[in-house]
Amino acid sequence: MPKIKTHKATAKRFKLSGSGKLLRTRGPKSHLRRKKAARVKRQFDEMFVVTERAIIRKVKRLAPYLK
Repeated sequence: MPKIKTHKATAKRFKLSGSGKLLRTRGPKSHLRRKKAARVKRQFDEMFVVTERAIIRKVKRLAPYLK
């Protein structure tokens, strides 16, 4: 069985916590941030737990080797 290609945009936006929960960032990484307030930029860096099962299933299919 060949390896599955990882969807790179998904791999950049999501990560797994130590306990195996799927986490996502709230906003963009660095693009279009110059005009934003410092408080807003800090909020973009926060990680949130993804609870919707449909999204978790899609992400695991798109990024099977997610760490």
